[in-house]
Amino acid sequence: MFVDRVEVEIFAGKGGDGCVSFRRERYVAKGGPDGGDGGDGGNILIVAKEGVNSLVAIAHRKQWKATKGVSGMGSKRHGKAGQDLVLEVPPGTVVVDAQNQFVIKDLTGSGDSVIAAKGGKGGKGNTRFKSATNQAPRQWTPGVEGESRRVILELKVIADVGLVGKPNAGKSTLLSRLTSAKPEIANYPFTTKFPNLGIVRAGWDNSFVIADIPGLIEGAHQGVGLGHDFLKHIERAGIMVHLVEPLPMDQTDPVDNYIAIRDEVVRYNEQLAKRPEIIVVTKSELPIAEEVQKELAKKTGQTVLLISAVTGAGLPKLVNKISQALQEYRVCN
Repeated sequence: MFVDRVEVEIFAGKGGDGCVSFRRERYVAKGGPDGGDGGDGGNILIVAKEGVNSLVAIAHRKQWKATKGVSGMGSKRHGKAGQDLVLEVPPGTVVVDAQNQFVIKDLTGSGDSVIAAKGGKGGKGNTRFKSATNQAPRQWTPGVEGESRRVILELKVIADVGLVGKPNAGKSTLLSRLTSAKPEIANYPFTTKFPNLGIVRAGWDNSFVIADIPGLIEGAHQGVGLGHDFLKHIERAGIMVHLVEPLPMDQTDPVDNYIAIRDEVVRYNEQLAKRPEIIVVTKSELPIAEEVQKELAKKTGQTVLLISAVTGAGLPKLVNKISQALQEYRVCN
């Protein structure tokens, strides 16, 4: 099960109370105050960890709580601090404050972490209040409540290359052909319900991560269909490979489809218009494919590749083109 957005409540641990105690020991006269401090409450940390691919482990609970600190004790014994609670998320997860809608931290790389809720400080025992004028203090302070907040964890898939295009453009088939990924493939729209990732080996020292971004439709930037659920994953991709089906099942025009999806991507995030884009006409075994390739090249002024994920035609050229574009993109960024 793939989960890429979760909203949960987190509660850091309360600090332990300070202790009021006086030394009571045989043969020791006038024993003074010896109440210890309470332990600090546990923090809640959110950590990006390689190998974690979904937020499903967090989604099954709506509230997460760290343990509280132990109260202080006599003989100047301090209470034990509460244990931190660590929530492991995939790299690429954005932590957002749900109430005020600001980004707490963007955990882009493995090992990145943030204290999302800080544990409360432990209270002071009466030993802390001893002075020349207050030899037997009975003052103490309670532990402080830990922070609590509602947070949104939103995963934006990290990939070097994002495959975009309308449903049935051949993204899943191409991904399965270029990598060892095994996405669901079927001859109906919206087969893919979440991004699939795969690694393409372009040489003994050259590889890149490619993501099959689920099919987009018009109005996606406004949330039509599963618009935002899909589009957010494109933001992480270094370059886009736009697949165009030459003979759509719905009888729409392939060139119009390219323009429509390109427009949806740019409307969602204008910065994506500056990303390198490789335009590819799929299913080259169809007689109309070459004609669509020429029309797109004329319309966009770009070189348009022609491939077939079924026969393998044009795939080596596409991989080389992606490798070259990625190398140039990384140099510039």
